[in-house]
Amino acid sequence: MNFNDLADDSEDDQHTPAERATAASRSTWVSVAVNLVLTVAQITVGILAKSQGLIADGIHSLSDLVADFVVLFANHHSQKDADEHHPYGHQRFETAASLILGALLLAVGVGMLWSAALKLQSPETVQTVHVVALWAAGAALVAKELLFRYMLAVAKRVKSSMLVANAWHARADAASSLVVGLGIAGNLAGYPILDPVAALIVGFMVARMGWGFGWDALHDLVDRSVDEAEVQAIRQTLMDTPGVSNVHDVRTRKMGDMIIVDAHIEVDALITVEAGHDIAVEARQRVLQRHRVLNLMTHVDPWHRPDLDHPALETPPGTPTF
Repeated sequence: MNFNDLADDSEDDQHTPAERATAASRSTWVSVAVNLVLTVAQITVGILAKSQGLIADGIHSLSDLVADFVVLFANHHSQKDADEHHPYGHQRFETAASLILGALLLAVGVGMLWSAALKLQSPETVQTVHVVALWAAGAALVAKELLFRYMLAVAKRVKSSMLVANAWHARADAASSLVVGLGIAGNLAGYPILDPVAALIVGFMVARMGWGFGWDALHDLVDRSVDEAEVQAIRQTLMDTPGVSNVHDVRTRKMGDMIIVDAHIEVDALITVEAGHDIAVEARQRVLQRHRVLNLMTHVDPWHRPDLDHPALETPPGTPTF
């Protein structure tokens, strides 16, 4: 899984929250349709063709179907406006959804590993599968790979980490269908044990991806910073604002796919408070327009030009010190 596709080093003002929500909903409903068909087909054919690997792959598709509805739920709630209890909005519903997706995948993967391990302990019980199982695995592979490419393209376009997670969920299914196909082919070639071996590999792949999704989402929920390249891009936008002499202590944290930023900007110490405030407002607007930043809190610090004296800033005689 690669979230670098969402890195933003320039501007991100092309997609409103409503547009992102619409794109997410449309692509997820496509995924629902594909996964519903695959779940029914794979489990049915797997039972009739006596293929444990294909049944495992069908269960994986079923987990995708559940995950799709989790994404739809999170996408709906993350678009709610800020309120008294959520002053920064509800964008972290997306991060919570990614965490749930990860937990779901991990649980499904562990279940697959357990089932395949039990089968491998009794290899004499493994039956020869029917050739139709191979065709079903091949069809599932093609469908999931096409779904992955479609969903990832949408995720990149609207810059949604939740959709990236769901897209790679589909790629995991494509990879698992490939493994299942190889296991079925081996079974048909005279090595029946390869079918449960394929199921075991699929279980490991699913569990590993679930752990990755969950761990990544957990870090975002505990206020992990965005990557350094994006921090530097935001800092540069602040530095380019007229009147800003220096920028320091830029801190970021994720709020769903958006970012909350705190920054100290330095302005000329001799200008008025009102002028300093106007510079801070302009700096904030520039960042909100050019980056996927939900809110920027600025702290204005005085900057003293080294080539000038500042008599007005000297402490008057008799002023008490603390």
